[in-house]
Amino acid sequence: MGHCPAPAGRPRFDIADIVRQHRAELESEHRLSASEKRVLTAIERCRTSVLGGHLEVCRSCGHEQPAYNSCRNRHCPKCQCLAQERWIAARSERLLPVRHFHVVFTVPSEMRALCRKVPRAIFDALFRCAGETLLELGQSRLDATLGVTMVLHTWTRDLRFHPHVHAIVTAGGMDGRGAWHPTKNYLFPVEVMGELLRGKMLDELRRLHRASLLNPTRELEDPEGFERLMARLAKSRWVVYAKPPFRRVEHVLAYLGRYTHRVAISNGRLVEVTQCTVTFRTKDGKTHTVTPVDFLRRFIQHVLPDGFKKIRHYGLYASSARADLERARAELERLGAPAPTSPAPRPTWQQLLRELTGRDVERCARCGGAIERIAIERQTARGPPAQQAT
Repeated sequence: MGHCPAPAGRPRFDIADIVRQHRAELESEHRLSASEKRVLTAIERCRTSVLGGHLEVCRSCGHEQPAYNSCRNRHCPKCQCLAQERWIAARSERLLPVRHFHVVFTVPSEMRALCRKVPRAIFDALFRCAGETLLELGQSRLDATLGVTMVLHTWTRDLRFHPHVHAIVTAGGMDGRGAWHPTKNYLFPVEVMGELLRGKMLDELRRLHRASLLNPTRELEDPEGFERLMARLAKSRWVVYAKPPFRRVEHVLAYLGRYTHRVAISNGRLVEVTQCTVTFRTKDGKTHTVTPVDFLRRFIQHVLPDGFKKIRHYGLYASSARADLERARAELERLGAPAPTSPAPRPTWQQLLRELTGRDVERCARCGGAIERIAIERQTARGPPAQQAT
């Protein structure tokens, strides 16, 4: 564990405060979808008395402290750490004991407007085509089925809209006879992966267009607009990036865990928040400053459609391939890979929180005495509470 450590102290600034103070202005300037409104509401209510919670009372010294419930929204910057750790624990039981490559498939800039207009259709197509690209190359070049886990991200470090899929791919695969075919320091040429992805996506876009599943953007309102878009996409370079393989499964889990439950920006990246500006860290020690409304506008453009699965598995890692996965595991064990150990009991959220933050929520922070919890009823009013947990 320990893949999502808490900072030394609570972040100075909270995105929820920006939402509370500037949401009305945002909605007056930009039309929000129902999903975007629900996300903003969840964030501003998270860990407040609106959602209820409990009062922590120390049996020894009598110290009292309220602790409010989390919203558990997948876009909330405060609700992903425990979910990430639970996901890693569950996934560790399925990951094969081999090296894994990290591959990134990026959507060309010409497609971003279409992604905004019909995100579910385009993102589904991107997952499907990227997965097929890897599996087909695995069959044609290794005569084997790979194991692939993919996660969708839609942002850059400065919160611009930049859809791309991260894929963790086994360094080898299993053939139809149950034999394992390894690959060492090289997966497939990135140019070949990019060209194959482009061809598949263009075919998929034509299918969606014929089925009238592409709501027209301003560009596509012109009857010939779709063909012009397709011509530009056919000439575009579809960028695929591949990193060297991870040597240990533990490194794969730690790395993958950072991607699966990451949101567009965390509270810890906020450097300064005023009534007029929001400054946040980007990369390489740099910062970016925008107005609060522009910050929220950039943030909500990364809200995914309701029910959309942003983590998907293909090949040996697909849920339908459990038997093949176990055959591959047995073959790798025969070849010298370590045998799987019996899975440890799943830790409770209290144990996870203690491991991640060092805080024991079952003991008083003042005297170390046992904590008793008394339920706090949810507020029915929508407005944010006057008092919040510390």
